[in-house]
Amino acid sequence: MAKIQNKRKLKQKLIDKYRLVILNENTFQEKFSLKLSRLNVFVFGGLFSVLLIVLTSLLIAFTGLREYIPGYSSTALKKKATRLIYEADSLKTRLAIIERYTEALRPVLTGEIAPEKIDSIRTDAQSFVIDESKLEATKQDSLFRAKVDSKDRFPLLEGGIGRAKVVFFSPLTGSVSQGFNMDDKHYAIDIVAQTGIPVKAIADGTVILAEWTAETGYVITIQHPNNFISVYKHNGTLLKQQGDIVESGEAIASVGSTGELTTGPHLHFELWNNGFPVDPTDYVDFQ
Repeated sequence: MAKIQNKRKLKQKLIDKYRLVILNENTFQEKFSLKLSRLNVFVFGGLFSVLLIVLTSLLIAFTGLREYIPGYSSTALKKKATRLIYEADSLKTRLAIIERYTEALRPVLTGEIAPEKIDSIRTDAQSFVIDESKLEATKQDSLFRAKVDSKDRFPLLEGGIGRAKVVFFSPLTGSVSQGFNMDDKHYAIDIVAQTGIPVKAIADGTVILAEWTAETGYVITIQHPNNFISVYKHNGTLLKQQGDIVESGEAIASVGSTGELTTGPHLHFELWNNGFPVDPTDYVDFQ
């Protein structure tokens, strides 16, 4: 019985009405009044606390304030770390090449490999006597020399038409999902690869464009010698900026799926020469 009475008293205390009045101190005129109960105060206080927690969480999650909380890293720091990872990968590849080259030269420099012996060399004085009669060219030799001199010793053209075969470094190794097609105006090839794999420059050059576009996402364009221009689209991140000098095989971006026209993680690669698109498979081996 006592418990029931205590519960009734507690319930009555919660629903009892109170009046909050604000008065003018000098005239005691009532300025504002509000009827409240303990239950209303608890409910409104709880709702306000939940709302405050939600707004604070959203503010931290979607604004730059999270960078001031321990454990969160800034976006610039993440981009810098990614760029450093790809640069370290490029340096590791170069170091491996230099080590192999040095290892191949080491036996020669240390004398482990003996020089080849030439039987035609003799140490006696007679070996240095020159027969001047053998130095005079015959008529047949003269005609042959004239024929050779009349031709280009280093022909870059076949039949007077054509151009030298230029081979570039592969920007990415993967399967080609869509090839070069002039009729469909697809002036590129699409290479499917995993997200985050480095995209490398096909040759030495200068970055003339590095920015974001709505249709093709992150795009980077490089000017190469001999009027060649390479274009890399739908990248996840860009590691170079406009005006940077790049070397062949250097990481310039990472594979992604950015832009409205993307169909998944891949690289859209274009190659232009003298202002005209060319088939990249004629110059680059993607396998």
